[in-house]
Amino acid sequence: MQKTEWFKRKFPIIEDNGILPSIIERLSGTPARIEEIVGELKPDILTLKHEGKWSVKEEIGHLSDLEPLWLGRLDDLINGLAELRTADLTNQKTHTANHNATEMKKLLQGFREQRQIFVNKLIGLNDKQLLNSSLHPRLKTSMRIIDLGYFVAEHDDHHLANIRGILR
Repeated sequence: MQKTEWFKRKFPIIEDNGILPSIIERLSGTPARIEEIVGELKPDILTLKHEGKWSVKEEIGHLSDLEPLWLGRLDDLINGLAELRTADLTNQKTHTANHNATEMKKLLQGFREQRQIFVNKLIGLNDKQLLNSSLHPRLKTSMRIIDLGYFVAEHDDHHLANIRGILR
């Protein structure tokens, strides 16, 4: 099955903020979904690289590496900034982190803890804050908090699909 590359993806604008609780649920469940996928895998499978792509551990580490960006962008939206902070599109942090040398339990726990901070902040927002919008620097489209939540959930799923691809 053909999978669209992340940087070629297009994202719809979500107009109904009432969908946010479902998106939050999806975001909250990502750590458990990862744990379910990797639960009984042998350690050598977790560091296997196929065709120069990231290993399972690197995919998980990458999700963790981006949590500060998501939290920062959420702050940008809450504070009404005109444009969201930029991402390092080269993923330098992931390439230099040596996630393959990190114990899987530590990778999973680190991601779970960081994601919970993001989810808790989303849960604590009020209806007025949900109306704020900022320009996404790469997509050049206006994004609200619900759009950011959806974007992050889609990013999670993109990397979970990568992990399942490695395991196939």
